[in-house]
Amino acid sequence: MSNVSVTQTSFPCLGAQPGRDGMTAFRVWTPAVESIAVAIGDTQYGLVATGEGVFEADVPAGSGEDYEFVLHRHERRPDPCSRAQPYGLRGPSRVVDLAALAREEAGWTGVGLADLVIYELHIGTFSPSGTFECAIPRLLGLRELGVTAIEVMPIATFAGDHGWGYDGVYAYAPHPAYGGPEGFARLVAAAHRAGLAVILDVVYNHLGAGSEAIDAFGWYFTDRHETIWGEAIDYSQPAVREWALQNAEMWVRDYGVDGLRLDAVHSIFDDSSPHLMAELAQRVRAANPRALVISEIEIGDLRPICEWGHDAQWEDALHHATHVLVTAEYEGYYARYGEVADVARELSRAEGRRFVVCAQNHDQVGNRALGDRLRGRDLRLAAFCAILSSGAAALPGRGVRRVTPVSILHRPYRPRDRGQDPERAPAGVRRVFGLQRRANPRSRGPADVSALPARPGDR
Repeated sequence: MSNVSVTQTSFPCLGAQPGRDGMTAFRVWTPAVESIAVAIGDTQYGLVATGEGVFEADVPAGSGEDYEFVLHRHERRPDPCSRAQPYGLRGPSRVVDLAALAREEAGWTGVGLADLVIYELHIGTFSPSGTFECAIPRLLGLRELGVTAIEVMPIATFAGDHGWGYDGVYAYAPHPAYGGPEGFARLVAAAHRAGLAVILDVVYNHLGAGSEAIDAFGWYFTDRHETIWGEAIDYSQPAVREWALQNAEMWVRDYGVDGLRLDAVHSIFDDSSPHLMAELAQRVRAANPRALVISEIEIGDLRPICEWGHDAQWEDALHHATHVLVTAEYEGYYARYGEVADVARELSRAEGRRFVVCAQNHDQVGNRALGDRLRGRDLRLAAFCAILSSGAAALPGRGVRRVTPVSILHRPYRPRDRGQDPERAPAGVRRVFGLQRRANPRSRGPADVSALPARPGDR
């Protein structure tokens, strides 16, 4: 077989692995079919079953060749572990020589947890063109600001050109609209030259629209669990487990990424021992000892830092406590907050040094009906509270690219515009997104909305 990337497991490395002899090793897990071939141009090459539902073959193909897997002799599908999808979800995959991508390792030693000041960066809105390449000239400005790491929001290939990135389908393939594998590698190298670490936001709890193309190969999903975004991924399948573990290894080993931010790990279901998230931390460190593993998880669940060996975890309680004090919003998950003592409690947490905290982030802005955010005095106060924390501080990125937001409201409505009434929003929207300012049930008296000062940013 061709030379392939080495993983910290006996399970074979999935996807297309180009060798030095003009051959490429193709491996795919597809227990749902009896035969499978790889098509390169007009030529098809049969793959051989090697056990555990894995098929493989060495094929004359080099980096840059486009290919598709052929299921059931006629059904063409991209590779579930495709390293590049240059034509999007529906097009062929492309062989990529990851070892040949741009790297900037000379003198780069990474950034430790204690030195993290994170800038949350969405590639699609960070620059006018919304690409990896166009983001590079702006990196020095972030370093001068005091940022030590950029947290790149998910870049897995998803449907269409524009989106948050959290509904990716091809987890190994940097989004083509952003610049693909070559563009991302150049961004990482440029960040290191600028003195910035790169943390990549990855999603292993679900797949987005178009995932039926991956499910055609095998049993990637389960009905034993469910997530709020769709079908849960079935990590009882060893190959599906490897799909996530090898993906994490790839980012820190082949791209030189300095850390991973694991999205919503409370929606990753695994009854195995060790838990998938514990094994992922072990495999990441074996591939890149300086790489950080940071989880997003529900408030109060300390498994990432207490059981799984993660370096840190996002902690939203401080955000919620400060948000209520500066906005007087008490609906939904804000209902349990409303006292200065809530902020004091969160700032004195024993685990605080292993928390990542923020004044606001993409969740707290994007999950609101209209994407409204703190501004002016309110933002400065909330940011000050985050800075007082002993943990790592994260700053939300400010995009420069103008995009048209999609509103779920039935008619135009901006709750933060001066002089407009939140009662104009549909009742269901008010309940879900907390558009009203109400009295805190924990406070001694009702909040006088009319007495609230105008926000400087609202003028």
